[in-house]
Amino acid sequence: MYVYGKNVAKELFNNNKTIYKAYLQENLKGSNIDNMLTKNNVKTAYLSKKDLDKITKENHQGVILEIDDYNYYSLDEALKNASSNPFIVILDHIEDPHNFGAIIRTCEAAKVDFIIIPKNRSASVNATVMKTSAGALSNVKIVMVTNLNNTIRKLKDSGYWIVGTDMDTNVSYDDLDYDMPICLIIGSEGFGMSKLVKDNCDFIVSIPMYGKVNSLNASVASAIIIYEVLEKRKKVSCEK
Repeated sequence: MYVYGKNVAKELFNNNKTIYKAYLQENLKGSNIDNMLTKNNVKTAYLSKKDLDKITKENHQGVILEIDDYNYYSLDEALKNASSNPFIVILDHIEDPHNFGAIIRTCEAAKVDFIIIPKNRSASVNATVMKTSAGALSNVKIVMVTNLNNTIRKLKDSGYWIVGTDMDTNVSYDDLDYDMPICLIIGSEGFGMSKLVKDNCDFIVSIPMYGKVNSLNASVASAIIIYEVLEKRKKVSCEK
């Protein structure tokens, strides 16, 4: 797949990822990125901005790289390598790649064990997700599954408690102590959690809204709750 941007390029080099070919804007010839590509024996073509824009309409910053498609983890592999008090996140059909990338960035910062996404009707790992995640993707496991409800049942059998997010509940996100294996579910931008997923949750929490708007962006909402999980776990740990 094609990825783009100067920071993405630096992250690929830092993580020793294979770059098959690079397309650089002509004015970057002799730049630090150009020198790194040369040092790593990456075949490089120098194009005009107009020609680069034909490859992608996104803000490429004069750098487009051809790399392998993202290699998703299996659920069994991710569960096997989870921490002792695991915390995972399920994205229930998040379709905006910018939201997906921002959530990946938050999950990496919070050391979430892994993220689960469905195969269909969901943003997958692409150039936009990689750029928005600002390098975090290299340190976060992404699991793609064909059926979220079957996955949730397997997680329950593995000892996870399923926490869904929805505006239609009186339970605030800060009411739980989260000192247990947690799977947090973030619903889609337009419709929230699907009915079957919602029915499979052990808890459903919401973020109180005190202003005139009645919802938050999915990536903002996930960040608020993810860090509340960390804060509550820290508090419980200090009390032990």
